[in-house]
Amino acid sequence: MYTIKGKVIKGDGYGRKIGYPTINLDRKYFLRMKDKTPFGVYSGVVFLKNKKYKAGIIIGPLDKKSLPKIEAHLINFNKNIYGEKVTLEIHKFIRKFKEFKTEKELILQIKKDLKKC
Repeated sequence: MYTIKGKVIKGDGYGRKIGYPTINLDRKYFLRMKDKTPFGVYSGVVFLKNKKYKAGIIIGPLDKKSLPKIEAHLINFNKNIYGEKVTLEIHKFIRKFKEFKTEKELILQIKKDLKKC
């Protein structure tokens, strides 16, 4: 099991645009980790202010700064928490990260992934 801590930062807003908002973490803690989580899609939980939320968690791909994206879709949660510190607890590998040809394919895959969470 992997644990990643970080502060919630502003992302590009794409998840919100397609109906699956995510929180994006800064990568300071992740970059210092010796045993890094492999790129992929995972189920897990996010701890925020002593509360626990089920989540779909994505590690990767590399962004424009050549750093891995770290983001999570908290199930049944839709609040602005920029600047808050959270802990991601990664429980189960769902699939490798991959690119999709269309937005529709991506949305269908997200629905399947979240059912596994």
